[in-house]
Amino acid sequence: MKKSIYSILKGKFLVSDDAFKNWRIIIFISVLAIIMIASSHSADQKVYEIARLKNEAKEYRSAFVDGRKKLMRLKMESSIIKKVEEKGIQISEIPPKKIKVKSQN
Repeated sequence: MKKSIYSILKGKFLVSDDAFKNWRIIIFISVLAIIMIASSHSADQKVYEIARLKNEAKEYRSAFVDGRKKLMRLKMESSIIKKVEEKGIQISEIPPKKIKVKSQN
């Protein structure tokens, strides 16, 4: 038991006669570890990108709601009356009348 632990610690399994089998397994495990690290890194990048896009979508939505609110205020009759009065135009007390045009056919 003691000899096998010492041989592993000294690396004799890498330089012995049948070391080619061990090297193949070590290289295979190393390649798998590199692939796993790259996959993890790619997944992290995608998570950060998704979070950034969610924040951007929230900002665009709030800007849209803010713009819609401003538009609704501008379309209100009271705000239109104020803007027209600044230019010196008075609101008519008499309601408008419809003009009907009959065709000449």
